[in-house]
Amino acid sequence: MLAAAKYIGAGVACSGLIGAGAGIGTVFGSLILATARNPQLKSQLFSYAILGFALAEATGLFSLMMSFLLLYS
Repeated sequence: MLAAAKYIGAGVACSGLIGAGAGIGTVFGSLILATARNPQLKSQLFSYAILGFALAEATGLFSLMMSFLLLYS
């Protein structure tokens, strides 16, 4: 019974990875649109996109870490 609860909790905790994937897609999609509108700001926009990617990926890694903590503790 306790093992089943661990597996269910870990699966629910991994649902944060869906948001991370959607966030990364949004960040780079917006980068493409912004670069198409104003190509002269490409380097500045790319640095903002990398920052957005890092923040979105960090939320996904936090949810994955919580899933592992639920499984192996």
